[in-house]
Amino acid sequence: MRITFIGAGSVEFTRKMVSDLIMVPEFQTVEFVLMDINQRNLDLIERVLAADLKANGLNNVVLTKTTNQREAVTGATYIFNVARVGGLEAFEFDIEIPLKYGIDQCVGDTICAGGIMYGQRTIPMILALCKDIREVARENALLLNYANPNAMNTWAANTYGKVQTIGLCHGVQHGHEQIAEVLGLKQEEIDIICAGINHQTWYIQVLHNGVDMRDKLLEGFRKHPIYSRQEKVRIDILERFGYYSTESNGHLSEYLPWYRKRPDEIDNWIDYSWWIHGETGGYLKYSRELREKFEKSATTEALLIPYEYKDHQRSSEHGSYILEALETGRVYRGHFNVPNDGCISNLPSDCIVEVPGYVDKNGISIPKVGNLPLGCAAICNQSISVQRMSVEAAVHADIRDE
Repeated sequence: MRITFIGAGSVEFTRKMVSDLIMVPEFQTVEFVLMDINQRNLDLIERVLAADLKANGLNNVVLTKTTNQREAVTGATYIFNVARVGGLEAFEFDIEIPLKYGIDQCVGDTICAGGIMYGQRTIPMILALCKDIREVARENALLLNYANPNAMNTWAANTYGKVQTIGLCHGVQHGHEQIAEVLGLKQEEIDIICAGINHQTWYIQVLHNGVDMRDKLLEGFRKHPIYSRQEKVRIDILERFGYYSTESNGHLSEYLPWYRKRPDEIDNWIDYSWWIHGETGGYLKYSRELREKFEKSATTEALLIPYEYKDHQRSSEHGSYILEALETGRVYRGHFNVPNDGCISNLPSDCIVEVPGYVDKNGISIPKVGNLPLGCAAICNQSISVQRMSVEAAVHADIRDE
């Protein structure tokens, strides 16, 4: 079985995903195909993974690297897209140009001006990737997209790329951890259901022993010594709409423009202890710091200290669990980005929604959610309109609404 990583030069993330997959015993004889247009990073991730595999005695795993995308997907069963099209250099424009005209973003990779520009760069690459998958990958190959803007990319791949694509994100898991903490419970004791669109998904069910706990969340977050400072936007939305959002404070604030509309009021809603809580250009600053750190470590042997898989903690990223369920039949339940097709009744049928899903040997099954609460649906719908227009503009190379 061939598992391909497009953008494998994202060394830390690719390493994490491969280690997650290797934790599945049935995947210890697969071939991992590493593809990136950056030869140096590609060589580095190959060296890192080779050291990991050797240290753990996994001699039956095959590593293949290439800078050729079509070659990478040839014969592939599963393709992970983790590429950042344009790199950090293009991302800087996504933040700095809008800021020049008063559009203040914390992350700028999903919606608003930065997300739109990112989508225009990424969707052509997505469509080219889908063409290669249709022509040379295994029949019914699955594309798992981690790259942002996630909803736009997944929309373009399914609708215009004609490849079954599932968008993956970790916001649901992180918010689940927060909810458990403010309720003073273990995460596994709380049963959640989320629904919405990527980065604007809502915890519409929070159960403990069958009892609805949503009415306890507002007080819990307000009293929490850390979250009360770091999650002011999410808490305000929880108070006004009655539902907690999966997305970080900084991300959520840029999707709801009233929180970042007036520069002199932004400080009322954000926290500077870490970029994700709302700092202007926070993710760009963080990405620059990461690259600087990577540049230093890449010239040393630090990255080549191997993981010991037997002691390695499998991450909460959905990817490895989905592949495990499809190949072995061990059932996995998660939250995935998929075409709506009536799953959420009061969102457009053609959009990409983030909803619960079940995976086993029969495939990926998505249950019907029904209506979102009206306030949550209203927030989602305004972003869906932007996503649709951005996809159409990228696909047809036309900024006009025709």
